[in-house]
Amino acid sequence: MSDAAQLTITEVRAAAEAVKAAIDRHLQAVSSTVEAGDPAVASAYEELAAAAIAYDQILYEVYDEVTPFEVPGDESGGAYHGPDHPEAISVLIRRDYLITDPKRLREQAERVDSSLTPGGGEGSGVTAAIGVVFGEYEPDEIAARAEEFGLEEGDSTLWVSAAEPSEPGEWLPEPFDTADPELLICRFDVSEVYDDELDSLEG
Repeated sequence: MSDAAQLTITEVRAAAEAVKAAIDRHLQAVSSTVEAGDPAVASAYEELAAAAIAYDQILYEVYDEVTPFEVPGDESGGAYHGPDHPEAISVLIRRDYLITDPKRLREQAERVDSSLTPGGGEGSGVTAAIGVVFGEYEPDEIAARAEEFGLEEGDSTLWVSAAEPSEPGEWLPEPFDTADPELLICRFDVSEVYDDELDSLEG
């Protein structure tokens, strides 16, 4: 193993150790606090978030793998006005992708649906290929294998909102009308914006 490769692996391990240490500091702060809004807890939270993001980045760079953790965004502004004990919840997910390789996307679709004309040009049949791919594979699998499908992940968000119990098929004609910010319990955002902010802090 080259010195450069060894150094890279060492950096991954160092980032992992940084996450472990940040978890310990966060737990210590949480378990020691005696008041709500303790700045020590907030500081430990930010350190843990930064360490987790840094580890996720270098893990992806070296091993092309990611962690299952996402740093939650605080975009709701504390404006939740729903019930304290909702009877149901609604989970809305948005993931954006750039189509970086239409040919690869179509080839993946052709493996699943033989009715697609093999060897379609880069500018033809892309919408049909998208329908086949997203009809065959689970969204989480596509996210994990985006590059294999000729896609590049953009921003993503997951909203969990309070909701009323609904009958089967009731909201299907207008599935996203329930995206009411006042009913938003929590959200989890993934964006390069956070990476840029971390870089600026580290710089």
